[in-house]
Amino acid sequence: MNGNWLWDRDRLRVDWRASVGLVGTVVKYLSGAFLVPLAVALYYGEDVPTFVVSALLAIVVGVALERVDPDPDLGAREGFLMVALTWLVVALVGMMPYLIAGAVGTESALAQPENALFESMSGFTTTGATVMGEISFDRHSHALLLWRQLTQWLGGMGIIVLAVAILPELSVGGAQLMDAEAPGPGIQKLTPRIAETARVLWIAYLGFTLLEMALLYGLHLVGLAPNMGLYNAVAHPLTTMPTGGFSPEARSIEAFSGAVQWVIIPFMVAAGTNFALFWHCATGDPKRLLRDTEFQAFTGIIGVLTAVVAGHLFLGLGLQAIPADLSPFGGDIEGSIRHAAFQVVSIVTTTGYANMDFNTWSAPTKYILLFGMFVGGSAGSTGGAIKIVRWVVILKSLRRELFTTIHPEAVSPVRLGGRPLEERAIRGIYAFTLLYLVFFFVSVVLVVADAWRVGHFLSAFEAMSAVAATLGNVGPGFGQLGPMNSYLAFPATSKLFMVFLMWIGRLEILPVLVLLTPAYWRT
Repeated sequence: MNGNWLWDRDRLRVDWRASVGLVGTVVKYLSGAFLVPLAVALYYGEDVPTFVVSALLAIVVGVALERVDPDPDLGAREGFLMVALTWLVVALVGMMPYLIAGAVGTESALAQPENALFESMSGFTTTGATVMGEISFDRHSHALLLWRQLTQWLGGMGIIVLAVAILPELSVGGAQLMDAEAPGPGIQKLTPRIAETARVLWIAYLGFTLLEMALLYGLHLVGLAPNMGLYNAVAHPLTTMPTGGFSPEARSIEAFSGAVQWVIIPFMVAAGTNFALFWHCATGDPKRLLRDTEFQAFTGIIGVLTAVVAGHLFLGLGLQAIPADLSPFGGDIEGSIRHAAFQVVSIVTTTGYANMDFNTWSAPTKYILLFGMFVGGSAGSTGGAIKIVRWVVILKSLRRELFTTIHPEAVSPVRLGGRPLEERAIRGIYAFTLLYLVFFFVSVVLVVADAWRVGHFLSAFEAMSAVAATLGNVGPGFGQLGPMNSYLAFPATSKLFMVFLMWIGRLEILPVLVLLTPAYWRT
C-alpha cells in the first residue's frame, strides 16, 4: 500500500484543505480576543508587548491557514476534521502569551512549551487544571491572569458554536459542526436556522455571565465581599459559566466570603444545565425545566451528594486527622451545608472551584467527590465528564432488561421525556460510556508508569483523580494535585498526555478517534 495515501487527493474522501482553511478563518477572528487582555495590560502598564505580539501571531497563523483553501466546501467529514483541528490549533495559538510572559517574567515554568500548552488547553477546554505554580499578581500580570479566564469563557459554550453564530462562512454545515463539538449526545435545534440557535445559546450564556458579574460586584459595594473588587467580579463569572474554575486567587473561592460562595453556587448549577431549557423558559414554557428528566436527575444527584457530605461535615466525620469534637464544622449547620453544596456542585458540574482544601477531608468524603467527577453536567451545558443524560438512559435500559427478562414477549422502549429513544442512540450511549471508562483505566496505568519512570511518587488515588480531572475536564484532583496545588511536578510526558486527554475529553473522544481510522479518509 502506498504510504502516502493520506495526502493523495485522488484517493481521499475528505477535503482536508477545506477543513484547514476554515480553521484559519476561526483563528483569524479569534485574534480579536487578545484585545481584551491588551486593554487590561495598557490599564495596568503590564505585559503590553506580550499581547501585541500574540495578537499579531494569531492573525498571521489564521491568514496563513485560511489561504490553504480560500473557498472551502464543508461536508460532514470535513466538519469532524475542522472541529478537532480548531481546538488543537486554538490551544497552540493561545499558549503564546504564556510562552512570552514566561520567558521574560518571574514564572519561568511557563517558558517551557509543554507547560504553556497545558495551561492553554486547560483553559480552552474549561478543565481548570494548572501548572502555574504560585498564582499571584506579584508573579503574573493582571492581563495574563485575565487571559486564562477569557480562554475558559470562549471555550465554554464552544468556539465552533460561537463561529457558527457570527461567521456566515459556517452557516452551511453548521449543524454538523455543532453536533461534533457540543458536549453530550447532541444539540437541540431551537430555531429554524442553526446560526440563530447558536446565537440564542451564546446570548443566554452572555446574559448569565453579566448577571453574575453584577451580583458579585454588588456584594462588594454593600460590604459583603470586601476583596471582590471590579477585577475579581469580572474574572470569576468568566470561569463560572463555562464550568472552568480558573481563579486569579491562589486559594480559589476560599479567598471570598460565604455570601460570594452562595451567589456562585446557583450559577454553577445553571452552567451545568441544558441551556436549551432556559430558552424554553424565556419563550413562555418555564414548566419544561421542571419536567425535564435530565434536570430532575441532575438536581437530585446534587441534592443527595450534598446531604451526605454536609452530614459528614456537620457530625465532624468529614475531616481527616481531626477529632470530631475539634472539627470546625461540628454543629455549624450553615457552614456544613455551604461547603458541601459548593464543593459537590463544583465537582459534579466539572467547574473545579474550591471553597476550601478538600484534601483535608476524610477518605470517604473524598471518594464521594471522585464519584462526582464521573457524573458531569447535562447535555447542552458547559459541563464535562460522561453527562447526566447518559447515566439516565443507561439506568432506564438496565431496568428494561430486567423487565424483559421476566416478560420476554413484552415490547418496552426506553423513554426519555416521554419519547421513545432509538436503539441506535442507546447503543451509542453504551459505546461512549464504555470507551470513556476504558480510556480512564488505561490512562491511569500510563500516568502511574510515567511517574514511576522518573522517580515521581504518585498514589493510585492521585493518578485516578488526575485522569478523571483531565479527561472529564474537571480540573483539580486530590493529594499533590489538589485544589490548592498544581500539576507542575508531573513529568513533561505526562503533561503532554494530559493535554491529549483534555482535548479528546472536551470533544467526547469519538470525533477525535474517528480521524484515526483509514475508513474515514478513504471510503
